[in-house]
Amino acid sequence: MKTLPNDFVLRPRFQLKLEKTKESALNAFKNIDQPPFIIKILDDHVFITFNQKQIHFWSPQLQLEINEEDNGSIVFGLFGPSPTLWTFFMFLHFGVATIFIILGVWAYSSSALNRPYGLQLALMVGMVILWIVLYTLGRYGRKKGKPQMNSLYIFMRKILDI
Repeated sequence: MKTLPNDFVLRPRFQLKLEKTKESALNAFKNIDQPPFIIKILDDHVFITFNQKQIHFWSPQLQLEINEEDNGSIVFGLFGPSPTLWTFFMFLHFGVATIFIILGVWAYSSSALNRPYGLQLALMVGMVILWIVLYTLGRYGRKKGKPQMNSLYIFMRKILDI
């Protein structure tokens, strides 16, 4: 059984082998009403989130996929931010990278035409600084969500009797 490492990565993953069948593991999550957790089940997937009172901008969620195995089942877990926040951050990173490349092409073109290109280089440095700010915000969010990740993990283990 793999456990969570002490240092969380951006979207930590884990695997647990269970002696239960897939159906019994999925049934363990059905009809559970234990605030502050909200459980949603879709096919072989279980999504565990926090209720509105406990949720903040950086709140994580836990997605579990339970698969059948020869002598039991295996649980694949994935911690992550809310899908909306994850999409927003990926959009921002993609936008910064795209603008950086466009500015690089513009600077190269200006240089090849013997025109001034200081503005483009300054804006490229600005994009690097903006990326560092985004990275720092992501690290801050991960740190702020770490206690809730642990709560989700402990709750899941309690439900599955591990």
